[in-house]
Parts: sequence; structure tokens; C-alpha cells
Amino acid sequence: MKKYTILMAFFLLIGVTSCKSDTKKDTAKAAQETQQVQDSIYKTTGLKYAMSTKATLGKNLMGAIQKKGTEHALEFCNTKAIPLTDSMAVAQKAIIKRVSDKPRNPNNQANTEELGYIKSFKDQLAAGQQPEGIVKKKNGKVHFYYPIATNQMCLQCHGTPNEQIKPQVMTMIDKLYPEDKAKGYAINEVRGIWNVVFEEGE
Repeated sequence: MKKYTILMAFFLLIGVTSCKSDTKKDTAKAAQETQQVQDSIYKTTGLKYAMSTKATLGKNLMGAIQKKGTEHALEFCNTKAIPLTDSMAVAQKAIIKRVSDKPRNPNNQANTEELGYIKSFKDQLAAGQQPEGIVKKKNGKVHFYYPIATNQMCLQCHGTPNEQIKPQVMTMIDKLYPEDKAKGYAINEVRGIWNVVFEEGE
């Protein structure tokens, strides 16, 4: 009888331990799923801020090209792009930056962390994958990173000199951006990233 009692106690202990382990696993799984849903919402928000800013910049850039050609568009980028981006950031109650590993304007130079994300996006494209936005949370703020890929229009100023970039455009680039590194791209290459920062809970 004593052996039977000890055996029952042993199996009860195993059962209780197993239940506790299952509860911990369920709690961890629920927390992970909640985190994934939250990150998905933050990706949507960050992408909305980035794409609305891109649309505003693109609309103004296209207007500059249509009025006076690509050379005039370079003047627009030189004097208006950053202020326009900042005004969009104020409207969205966020910080919105465009940075690159090969910047045209030195003020758009990516920092060490941003360079890592740029490399990651480039590696994904090289592997035939479609890059997705990256969400990081720091000190109550959400940091959203998303690639800036080149299209046909971009190559007028960011392609190969004397091929996609016309000589008169190259002359203007040299005049406005003596430290320029943002040339030599082909279509659908990562030219930089969006770095969008906003409050958690937005």
C-alpha cells in the first residue's frame, strides 16, 4: 500500500509539472503571436508614412522635370527634398529620413546600424526575395526601415554617367553635389532606406 501511495504521488507530481510546462508554453506562444500582430500594425503604419512622403516627393519631382527638365529636378532635390520630407514628418508626427550607403547629399549618409539594414535588403534582393519592412522598438519608439529601390526614372540622375545620365545633367550633379556617390545604379537596386520613427501605440 505504501509503494502504491508513493507511485501515485510520483505520477501526480509529473502531471502537475507537465501542466505548468504547458501553461508556460501557451503563455509564451500567446505573447509571440501578440508581438507579431503588433509588429504587423507598426509595419503598416511605418509604410504608410514612408509611401505618403514618397508620393509627395515624387509628385513635386515630376513637376520639376516636366517644367524645366532633369537639371531643374536636381535643383529641387538640392533645396527642397529634405525640407519637404521634414514637413511630411511634422504632419505625421514622426521622424522621417532617407539615408544611403552611397549618398548624394552627405547629410543623407547612413549610420552603422542603417548600413546593416541596407546590406540586408540588398542581400534579399540578390537572393530573389522581396524585402519586407523591419520593425525595431527602442525606448518607447518604433523604428521602421524600408528599402528605397531604383526605377527607370531614378536612372536619369542615378544611373551610369553618359548613358542614362546625360552630360548636362552630370555637369549639374558635379556643381550641386561635389561629394556625390549616388551613381552607377541599375533598375531595382537598393539605393538606400527609409528610417521612420514614431511613438509606440500610434
